[in-house]
Amino acid sequence: MIPITSKLPQVGTTIFTLMSALAAEHNAINLGQGFPDYAMSEALIHKVHEAMLQGHNQYTHMYGLPALRQALATKYNTLHPCTITADDITITPGGTYAIYTALTALLQPLDEVIVLEPAYDCYIPAIVLTGAVPVTIPLQHPSYTIPWELVQAAITPRTRMILLNTPHNPTGTVYSAADMLMLQAIVSNTNLLILSDEVYEHLIFNNIQHQSVLRYPELAKRSVVTYSFGKTYNCTGWKLGYCIAPDYITKEIRKIHQFNAFTCNTPLQVALAHYITATDDYMQLGTMMQGKKDYFERAMTATKFTALPSYGSYFQLYSYEGISDLPEHEFAIWLTKQYGVTTIPVSAFYLNPQNNKVVRFCFAKQATVLDAAVERLMKL
Repeated sequence: MIPITSKLPQVGTTIFTLMSALAAEHNAINLGQGFPDYAMSEALIHKVHEAMLQGHNQYTHMYGLPALRQALATKYNTLHPCTITADDITITPGGTYAIYTALTALLQPLDEVIVLEPAYDCYIPAIVLTGAVPVTIPLQHPSYTIPWELVQAAITPRTRMILLNTPHNPTGTVYSAADMLMLQAIVSNTNLLILSDEVYEHLIFNNIQHQSVLRYPELAKRSVVTYSFGKTYNCTGWKLGYCIAPDYITKEIRKIHQFNAFTCNTPLQVALAHYITATDDYMQLGTMMQGKKDYFERAMTATKFTALPSYGSYFQLYSYEGISDLPEHEFAIWLTKQYGVTTIPVSAFYLNPQNNKVVRFCFAKQATVLDAAVERLMKL
């Protein structure tokens, strides 16, 4: 065996893969990994089929199909008070790719990046791979609000970027206009960059307005914003997303992109360029998903779990404090093996795992699946 020095020596198989494998082994109902189990739009499927039949099967523009980028620019200029152009948008093979590419393009070794935890699991490994340094700040449990005084205190001469995620995975927190104004005050008159992961932009409940960084000129001029078609159109397996950034940032991202993916799936882009004008499909998404969240939350009142508030995303956190003293990772394994329901321990979303006795459930499932899971959880 030839010696290899790992670039991620502390990283093994992701918790999502591990828990999904465990779920399959024990025939458990998998409410761990975040994807819908119901059909996507038949109309969009037909448009992809039409695009393929019409010969749109070769490489398209490296930055993304021009018609799709223009349609997206129109969308965001309608949703937010901003002036996005097609040149600000780059189509990518998924939102995670957009995050990784942006970090690779913008960070230098020993740059510091402020990461709010719990955090989506790709952030810190991607930062480490660039040679930069993640500086983690815990959100305030159990509300998972941002301790802005700690963010301000964490900024040093080496701080290069603040990483934001709203609506937030795994907590379901949605950041407010007050949060954005606090962030704006912190970064004003600095050279700090922002990476804002907004893949759940349309999955917001209670008619709360999504506070994209695009709504704030001081933030937008220094930000990369990442998105996912999979989250918007219930097709996570497509692995198609995009990022929006000002010209000087976009130029650097595309330098990396051209030597990696180069370009993305052409027939999907052609279909989306036509379908994206059906605004009701995504404008009603939050209401539909809230219905699922509320349904699951009502059913879970018959169990010993305690719901923590969720205002967006596919997810809701539940405390098991009244059920077990096991650490989160051990509890999630025990729950899968003994009761046949799979969750994700929230400790997996921390660089240094905490034990708040909280697990994450995905409610983006059919009612029959949610009912079956709750029936098993009622036996605890």
